[in-house]
Amino acid sequence: MRSAIVTGAASGLGAATTARLRAEGFMVTGVDRAFAAGGDSDPGLHQAAADVADEAGAARIVDAHVARWGPPRVLVNCAGIAAPGATLRPEGPMPLDEFRHVLEVNVAGSFNYLRLVARAMQDAPADADGERGVIVNTSSIAAFDGMVGQAAYAASKGAVAAMTLPLARELGKFGIRVMAIAPGVFSTPMVNGMNSKSRDIVTAMRPPHPDRIGRPEEFADLVMTIVSQHYLNGHVIRLDGGLRMPPR
Repeated sequence: MRSAIVTGAASGLGAATTARLRAEGFMVTGVDRAFAAGGDSDPGLHQAAADVADEAGAARIVDAHVARWGPPRVLVNCAGIAAPGATLRPEGPMPLDEFRHVLEVNVAGSFNYLRLVARAMQDAPADADGERGVIVNTSSIAAFDGMVGQAAYAASKGAVAAMTLPLARELGKFGIRVMAIAPGVFSTPMVNGMNSKSRDIVTAMRPPHPDRIGRPEEFADLVMTIVSQHYLNGHVIRLDGGLRMPPR
């Protein structure tokens, strides 16, 4: 039985990825703080309400997934926060806890599920290529083209990008691939939830082609390509239509 775990599964990129995995026949555990208890309506989809950085909660969710459907073959980490903010403000410098919180969710949260799912994948039978699983993390073009006010977010997504190759090298001996996607501007709650000024600035950024922001389903398409193409490993793929972010 093929199964997957998706974090940030309640909306945006995570929701589109969850829907695509289900359409491809995967049993999915979706993890998101926004899920309500008892919200399961699809027998092939279990919704788990949790903070991705919660160690004990993540362990329970992964253990429950293995008990229900066996070791997951796929992990897609989509959970994340943006929290833009200036380093220097009229009232003083950015509070350090604000910076730490972004890294806690985006970096520690992704690694939290990665380490637990990788351990579960070790127990999966290998396929003809010796593969036991694939892990896809979500970075961002902000890791490479960070704008003013994105110091914390860019640092967090840069960390996700930076750990891709060493993790692929380390976990390869267990038959586990590690990839990352660095999306550009997509129609997600993170973008749609910005104040009107910020949203107008971001959505006005158009790649050379196509002249629009990205669709979550296009992210899910790339996830499935990574899952099916076994020779993709240790790489960060920009999914941005050729967009390069300006300084501000």
